[in-house]
Amino acid sequence: MKGSLEGRVAVITGASKGIGRVMSRLFAKEGASVVCAARSAALVEETVTAIVKDGGRAVSVVADVSHEDDVRRVVEAGVRAFGRLDTLVNNAGDGGPTKPVQEYTTEDWFYTINSCLTTSYLCIRFVVPEMIRAGRGAIVNISSVAGRRGLAYRIGYCSAKAGQVGMTYGMALELAPHNITVNAIAPGAVEGDRIDRVIAGQASVRGVPVEEMRKALVERAPLKRMVTSEDIAALAVFLCSDLARNISGQCIAVSAGEPAM
Repeated sequence: MKGSLEGRVAVITGASKGIGRVMSRLFAKEGASVVCAARSAALVEETVTAIVKDGGRAVSVVADVSHEDDVRRVVEAGVRAFGRLDTLVNNAGDGGPTKPVQEYTTEDWFYTINSCLTTSYLCIRFVVPEMIRAGRGAIVNISSVAGRRGLAYRIGYCSAKAGQVGMTYGMALELAPHNITVNAIAPGAVEGDRIDRVIAGQASVRGVPVEEMRKALVERAPLKRMVTSEDIAALAVFLCSDLARNISGQCIAVSAGEPAM
């Protein structure tokens, strides 16, 4: 039985671990050929090895997608390996530091904006011409509920993730004539190492115990739980499939019921 992404060729950034690795494996399982891009050669190769072992198709590209030349290499590698590109998931990004705004340096700001927002802009800029040539495309930007409702002590991250949402709305309008859909996913707290670091940072800056901070974060969600990388990956697959061909310009929260606004 064919998967929902059979015949698609997808670039997934930040594919070396966490949500990116889970998405890459699920996209391949659903039939897509996957271009896995990440900064760590060893970790991204682990992702590709797992995909190939499961019978999927994938190539790895070591790249920092906040740099134009690296994004060009990702696109070139994908076209060379699979002949075209028609799907993009902008997942790469570092959340940056947790600290009061008066301590948040200019270097912190530009690092976080470049990591979480410039990466998405550059990948869209260089992948879209390939989508136009292919006659179709689907773009998913991995944003955050923090980009919709804010999060204290994370000014760079909140700003970058809000920027991804605005980019999604604008690009959906601009690219619709080319049969390209553009959507965003806004995860809430996602189980894993990253949220552990965020909780530790928030606990430190607020002067409360880590477990108290974790409990408060979970309690904020009506379903009283965190979400998983698999939850995010499943929605991304759907948004890139033909089942979602008339869904564009949307930001969908996966947050255990926590409002995004």
